Amino acid sequence: MEIFFTILIMTLVVSLSGVAARILPFQIPLPLVQIAVGAMLAWPTFGLHVDFDPELFLVLFIPPLLFADGWKTPISEFLHHGREIIGLALALVLITVIGIGYLIYWLVPGIPLIPAFALAAVLSPTDAVALSGIVGEGRIPKKIMSIVQGEALMNDASGLVSLKFAVAVAMGTMVFTWGGASVEFLKVAVGGLIAGVAICWLYGKSLRLLSRWSGDDPATQTVLLLLLPFASYLIAEHLGVSGILAAVAAGMTITRSGIIRQAPLAMRLRANSVWQMLEFVFNGMVFLMLGLQLPDILQTSVDQAQADPNVELWMLFADIGLVYAALMIVRFGWLWIMQRFSKRLLKKKPLEFSNYSLRELLIASFAGVRGAITLAGVLSIPLFLTNGEPFPARYELVFIATGVILFSLLVGVVILPILLRGIDTIDKGAHRRELQNARAVMAGAAIESLHKMEERLENESEENIDPELLKEVSLRVIGNLRRRAEGKNDLEHALFAENLERRFRLTGLRAERAEVYHLRATQQISNETMQKLLHDLDLLEALLIEKEE
Repeated sequence: MEIFFTILIMTLVVSLSGVAARILPFQIPLPLVQIAVGAMLAWPTFGLHVDFDPELFLVLFIPPLLFADGWKTPISEFLHHGREIIGLALALVLITVIGIGYLIYWLVPGIPLIPAFALAAVLSPTDAVALSGIVGEGRIPKKIMSIVQGEALMNDASGLVSLKFAVAVAMGTMVFTWGGASVEFLKVAVGGLIAGVAICWLYGKSLRLLSRWSGDDPATQTVLLLLLPFASYLIAEHLGVSGILAAVAAGMTITRSGIIRQAPLAMRLRANSVWQMLEFVFNGMVFLMLGLQLPDILQTSVDQAQADPNVELWMLFADIGLVYAALMIVRFGWLWIMQRFSKRLLKKKPLEFSNYSLRELLIASFAGVRGAITLAGVLSIPLFLTNGEPFPARYELVFIATGVILFSLLVGVVILPILLRGIDTIDKGAHRRELQNARAVMAGAAIESLHKMEERLENESEENIDPELLKEVSLRVIGNLRRRAEGKNDLEHALFAENLERRFRLTGLRAERAEVYHLRATQQISNETMQKLLHDLDLLEALLIEKEE
């Protein structure tokens, strides 16, 4: 019962944190508000204690979030930036593990070399979810954000695999060799991608069979879609490959496989709504969990530092700043090296980085904030070695990793808005013209199909359709489409006509909804009839409403 109440309290806090972030006098990013609220709840005054199980955390929160990120990432765009993503998600992770690992070993007394590599490994993954939380959607230029998101999807796996190797060596269960590590990494990474694609393919086949047997039941199909990222993760982990990459691959595959496109409208609408809600709750839970762990991590680190004569508490706080600074220097340096390399040796097909200005290089550097994977990874480090002795300097690893997460978020909140000031990430005029041109082409195709339908209905005598009625309906629909098709020549007039028509239709639709409630209140229709009519009106309104820019 206590677990149930804890879940309810956390869900309520996540919901209210969004309201709190809006009403605060200073605009504070939502992740920081959630971390602060979590820390306050975990303080002895409130006493909300949640035992952090890293394996449960990884299974419960990470697969759906990465699946959703993969779903929103176009494969063509991902492949277009493939070289840049590999350079950051693989090469930079390796450089970070080795370079920052040696720096931590030299900088922090009491941390042996292998645990230092383990800490560097958990600090290497970046978090695009946290980045979007602190700067907002659409603030970072697309040419930077596309690469950062792709990097975040891939370096989670490379960072956790590096952590796995480091912990195995520290535990004495593995002898590290470059050849063995390379083969193991390829097996884990490629196997995870193949597993995700295969599971998504099987999901699509199963969905079609279920549709034949039970009809297009949107509730069943939505539940199966919710289970897909968890199934991808768990099956891949059971096979000994990367569950994280399997969840990412499943999310990216589902956009290309046609599963969602061929699904019934009711399922698509419901699935989008459910996923938006889950993303908000799960993202909030991740940062709330981080806040809930802060007091315990801080208290444990203070107690351990006081008992350890080789460590002083102020040094641990200083180490956080130094390690974060080193991470940013390494990241900026690697981006600069890739830019120089591209300009000199890849002149025919340069990397995206070759066009970056100094300001954009700095944005891409500070966009590498740390988040949920880093926290889960460092807390998954075992408490004891195989011989029963405590894992070397584990409290220092946890303290520094947690501090770097918070410090990267705080620095991102301060620095990124300054760097992004004056940058127009979206050309609204060009976007509107592109949208209108696409609508014009779509309308032309629709008009052609309607002419064919009109001819077919005229020739099918069994339909027994009044020719005048057929012509009236056809002219009305084709007239609306023709106005849109000709909108390329008169953009403003076409947009105004469409918006005016939409406003009239919405006004009538809302009046219909009010009348439905009136009919039910006066007992003229049954509750079942009311629900059916309201559902139809909701679908129509969803098609008509367009977010104003």
